[in-house]
Order: sequence, then C-alpha cells, then structure tokens
Amino acid sequence: MLDDVTRLRALYLDAMERILCNTVYGDASIVPSGGESRYDPVQRAEGRDWPAEAFTMIGLTRLRQLRSCVERALNDGVRGDLIETGVWRGGASIMMRAVLKAYGVTNRRVWAADSFRGLPAPNPEQYPLDAGLHFESYTALAVPLDVVKENFRRFGLLDEHVRFVEGWFADTLAHVEADEFAVVRLDGDLYESTTDALTALYPKLATGGFLIVDDYGALGACRAAVHDYRIRHGVRDEIHEIDWTGAYWRKA
Repeated sequence: MLDDVTRLRALYLDAMERILCNTVYGDASIVPSGGESRYDPVQRAEGRDWPAEAFTMIGLTRLRQLRSCVERALNDGVRGDLIETGVWRGGASIMMRAVLKAYGVTNRRVWAADSFRGLPAPNPEQYPLDAGLHFESYTALAVPLDVVKENFRRFGLLDEHVRFVEGWFADTLAHVEADEFAVVRLDGDLYESTTDALTALYPKLATGGFLIVDDYGALGACRAAVHDYRIRHGVRDEIHEIDWTGAYWRKA
C-alpha cells in the first residue's frame, strides 16, 4: 500500500496533468487556418489539437511521459536541472516545476527557453529541410513572456527555481548557466531549432538523463535533425516512441 505522502503526491500530479491539458472543462480547439472546433477528448489526450485555453498542446500521453522522466531522474539520482526549448504557454515546463515541488526538491531549476514571439522563419538556404515550414505565420504560437510567467504564477510555481531564457535558440542556449541537465525536452519543430538545441544542450545532459523530442514523428525536418546529430556524435542509445509524434532516449 502506498504511504500517504506518495499517494497525495500522485493525486496532485494527476490533477496537474488534467488541468494543464484542460481535459476537465474541455475548451475548444484552434484551427490554424482560422476559427475553432469543438473539444475532442481523444484528440486532446493524444495532443493532436491546438487548445484555445489549455496550458499545453502536447496532450496527456506526452505530458505524463515527461512527468515520468522527471520522477525517474529524481529517484535514480540523475544530476542536473530540467529544460524545455519551445514552451508555448508553459504547460510542460509548469509540469516539470510541479514535480520538483511535489518531491520537495530545492536544488534544481526549471529552464523555460523560447523566443516568446513565435517560431523563426525557415532558412532553406542553410537548412533545406525547413523549406515551406512557415510556422512563423501562426500567431497562436506566439505567447509573450509575461503571459507564460503569469501561467506559472497561477499554480503558485513562479519562484527562484524557474528561469526564463528569451530569444532565438542559436543566440541563447549556449549561454544557459547550468552545468548539467537531468531532462532536456525539445519542442522546436524545425531542423534548425532542433539542431541548435541539441548542439547547445546535449553535451550537458548527465549520464542517465532523458532527451525528449516532441516533433520527432510529426515533422520530418525535426526527425532528420535528430538523426543527423546522433550520427555526427556517435549517439547510439535506443530511441523510444512515446506516441504518434513524441520520442525519447536515455543517455548511457
């Protein structure tokens, strides 16, 4: 039988999953071309929609897997902070901070890295696989920093253990003041953004740490960036599918 602390911790984090994905009230979904569609619980659970109000669009499956990775890293004593590159409204980063809070961890930080003004325009001359991926045109993906901070504050999780890294990944990630990471979550969509994040952060991923890629299955450019980096640096750790798009591996 679970002890009371373990049971209450699980109840809190289970509730956070449902609230962050807003499967409680079931808000409408944004249609990228304009307008909204009705809430679909299956689409929401699988992270296949753009919620109008929820704090994350990654869905219950990927959010629960992220929670599991953080918990496993804590339980296994993997050293380092936690970082997400591409945070949108902040939901996944809020989940990471919630796990630290639930476990009473005070010696780690959550880093939330984003331009906070949407995705960059593709640079097909340098990164041909990004040609045609004009995510910068979707205004719904541009969430200002003050909005993300307020979202943390709503949960009582905006504190000294959260750091925000504002700007394009190529300009900022190499300067993050963290020696090691236990969990690195990439959500940059593009080949360029994924490569920039891997180049800056993967060398800092601790042994036993988790590298999570949100767009691995859905976007060929992102998947190619992952494979190209792994080949260049001799990374052979097995890639595991999370759902239809998410994937991860654990650094040996």
